[in-house]
Amino acid sequence: MFEGLKQWAEEIVSDYGYAGIFLISFTESIIQPVPPDPFITGGTAFGLSPVYAAFTAAVGSVLGGIVGYFLGKFLGEPVFKKFMKQKYYDKGEILFRRFGIWAVIIAAVTPIPFKAICWLAGIFEMPFWGFVLAAFIGRLPRFLFMAYFGQWIGSL
Repeated sequence: MFEGLKQWAEEIVSDYGYAGIFLISFTESIIQPVPPDPFITGGTAFGLSPVYAAFTAAVGSVLGGIVGYFLGKFLGEPVFKKFMKQKYYDKGEILFRRFGIWAVIIAAVTPIPFKAICWLAGIFEMPFWGFVLAAFIGRLPRFLFMAYFGQWIGSL
């Protein structure tokens, strides 16, 4: 199943470029498991602009994160626990209680499942604009790094 999702994501980026990166980034922040990083890297390795690719991915990821935030806020804990493991909920609660806005920034730049943090931000009623700002602050540098890494690989 994961291999089929990976192939779908590769086709989206190869066929649609920036729009494909946007779509992968948007859906990854809500529920799908394929991260946008390899597609950003691959896209820029084959000629997409690193700045446009990173910005497109960041905007898509934050907009998808907003959907996840409101899903968490309105559907809450039971739906989250149906799709994610209890350990993500428990870790998310500790992270939000201890770090607040920093929890989103940390998740946005690390391999922590960002979708889980987006849902949890809504569940734990994090202030909306703080969430949006933290998500963008965390996602843009991460995606810029991946985009410039891809450009570097493409130049070898």
